[in-house]
Amino acid sequence: MKISILLVLTTIFISNVVNAKSLNIYSHRQPYLLKPFIDAYTKKTGVQLNVVYSSKGLAQRLSAEGANSPADLILTVDIARLYRYEDLDLLAKIDSKILIENIPPYLRSKNNTWFGLSKRTRAIAISKDRMNSGDVLRYEDLADPKLKGKICSRPGSHVYNRALMASIIAAKGADDAEKWAKGLVSNLAKRPQGNDRSQLKSIYSGECDVAIINHYYYGKLTYSKNPDHRKWAKASIIVFPNQGPGDRGAHVNISGGGVVKFSKNKETATKFLEFLVTDEAQILYGDVNFEYPINNKSKLPKRLKALGTFKEDSLLIEDIAKLAPKAQEIIDTVYW
Repeated sequence: MKISILLVLTTIFISNVVNAKSLNIYSHRQPYLLKPFIDAYTKKTGVQLNVVYSSKGLAQRLSAEGANSPADLILTVDIARLYRYEDLDLLAKIDSKILIENIPPYLRSKNNTWFGLSKRTRAIAISKDRMNSGDVLRYEDLADPKLKGKICSRPGSHVYNRALMASIIAAKGADDAEKWAKGLVSNLAKRPQGNDRSQLKSIYSGECDVAIINHYYYGKLTYSKNPDHRKWAKASIIVFPNQGPGDRGAHVNISGGGVVKFSKNKETATKFLEFLVTDEAQILYGDVNFEYPINNKSKLPKRLKALGTFKEDSLLIEDIAKLAPKAQEIIDTVYW
């Protein structure tokens, strides 16, 4: 059975399968990350899933299409993007016992319009050879002058760092968060640039000793078929920050989704979201992209378990989205 995946502004593949049931998904997630879920669900149910993929512009497209939109589901990463759909009133409220029981309240919308489906944490990587395991234990340590000239980071305005900045504001208040950001920037080894993979490469090459990364990049490089990638990962140790007694835990962000307000197939769309929190799908998130399960009752795949478990910040992730504008203001002020 072939699944149709429509790639916006790239290539269009037309399925030769005709089903009585189908769903149309607008996705910010790359097709290769979705394909295992699509294949598993279609095999289980016979529902055909058609995916329109684009890294940006889907919210504006859906808003412009309005009631004429063919979309049934939104799948994306990062709370700010999910919150954007809710802010534009593009998502339906969903009454699903399965979703509510299996997703922690702080990782879904208060209005049940969007739901976290997997977790990614903003972790810290440190040089295995040039740093000691206890040198950096908290996000706050990144502003310590002892790390002067030792830190690498992608630009602060990237959604991953902006969300981390928002979580710092929530924990410490805006004034102290700005002081932290200034300290972090003063400790940078070079201008913020690249992606999270390149931060690990920079530790390997000796450009820096500490980097801020999403944990799954470390997993991907650790198990990559590319020997250079494995070398980059092997040069680092991953640290889940703020794990001490009474501390708040590591900042987490999510991949997530919601049912489109204009969908004519809300019941079927909801069932697909419910599938994504089953053990089968939650294990896939770990196997495909090293993302942690949102469902705390799900088992960790072997390779994900090897990365370790962590205590997570239980801050309402919706509050992170609300603090994003202030986070960006601070990022701009300190030139991160």
